[in-house]
Amino acid sequence: MISVIMPAYNEGKKIRANLEESIETFRSLGHPFEIIVVNDGSNDNTESEVQASELLHTEIKLVTYTRNGGKGNALKEGWKYARGDLITFVDSDLELHPKQLDRFLLDMESTGADIVIGSKRHPESIVDYPLKRRILSKFYNLLIRGLFQSNISDTQPGLKLFKREVLAREFPKVFVKRYAFDLELLLNSLKDGFTITEVPIEIVYFRENGGRIKLKDICRIFKDTMGIFYRVKFSHYYDRQKVETFTPDIYGIYTGK
Repeated sequence: MISVIMPAYNEGKKIRANLEESIETFRSLGHPFEIIVVNDGSNDNTESEVQASELLHTEIKLVTYTRNGGKGNALKEGWKYARGDLITFVDSDLELHPKQLDRFLLDMESTGADIVIGSKRHPESIVDYPLKRRILSKFYNLLIRGLFQSNISDTQPGLKLFKREVLAREFPKVFVKRYAFDLELLLNSLKDGFTITEVPIEIVYFRENGGRIKLKDICRIFKDTMGIFYRVKFSHYYDRQKVETFTPDIYGIYTGK
């Protein structure tokens, strides 16, 4: 079974159509699935639109809260309700269309990898990004390589596939709630011996003016990234975290053991 965790913030205009498209896509993959939509404190009609879709499709489950906590926080909240053997992250705007997950599944099966991530820097990727986003992405990639000597070419694309045991081990360690969440999760996974492969992706960019990332977000990303660096290199915070296994009970709610 595949659990799809889909964070959503102010996506009310498109979320119902995107969910219908996602349902059709995942049915075509031939695996049982569930889509856990996490309404991350939206102040538009995202919640009511997802509720309408939830009434039509038993595969959809809504998780909602009133205060925006960031993408990382939304993914952690959605994980609490995930029942699948495989977990995938899918952005609700579908700029990274979930039809590409078929390639992720094949790669995981053929390589035995624990994690498959999409990379904009894969030579076969098709990416049409605004110049602003290209510059920010390149700078962030250079920063990560310099700080962590990581061979991951791209940590940030929203489409990722995990074996359940990876997230059960790593999510309790994750501290960051916003944009640097992906970096923290992947670095800890590598440190604990999980294997990662990268596959090409196709991104269709919808948003205007570089999207939602503003100057304050860039400053927050830098601050969170340096916080991860400090916890890895100096405080050894992650080494001290108790490893727990998070397993959903019969009601689909997670429990720590």
